[in-house]
Amino acid sequence: MGETVLVAFDGSPLARRALEYALRKCPDDDLVVLYVVDPVYAVYEAEFGGPTDAEQWAGDAAAESERVLAEAESVAADHAGSVTTVTATGKPERRILASIDDHDVDHVVMGSHGRTGVSRLVMGSTAEAVMRHSPVPVTVVR
Repeated sequence: MGETVLVAFDGSPLARRALEYALRKCPDDDLVVLYVVDPVYAVYEAEFGGPTDAEQWAGDAAAESERVLAEAESVAADHAGSVTTVTATGKPERRILASIDDHDVDHVVMGSHGRTGVSRLVMGSTAEAVMRHSPVPVTVVR
């Protein structure tokens, strides 16, 4: 019986590379492709654009999630195992870690932006947080 592999996918080139890696290295495994909507961006919209922009943000985030996951489905169209797409809302590393249990995941594959210095301190490292706390192996693709 194959494994279940969670691929964190935000539509970025590195996320696409992580998905392609998972498809290549886990050809018969079931994939869960996860897109996380980070609500912190709604706060930015409210701060800079006002409450109307913050309300519109939720609809825009849902549309973006659908678009990004449709792209992932297209990339994985010929995959032998099942491909399930999931959207979650929250802090990305927390939602990725929660999804490990939610979907009985055996392995996580994700991209890393490779930030260093001040940008890493300010933005944090989702990949590092997942690696530190994951109960299953994590492959970081760069």
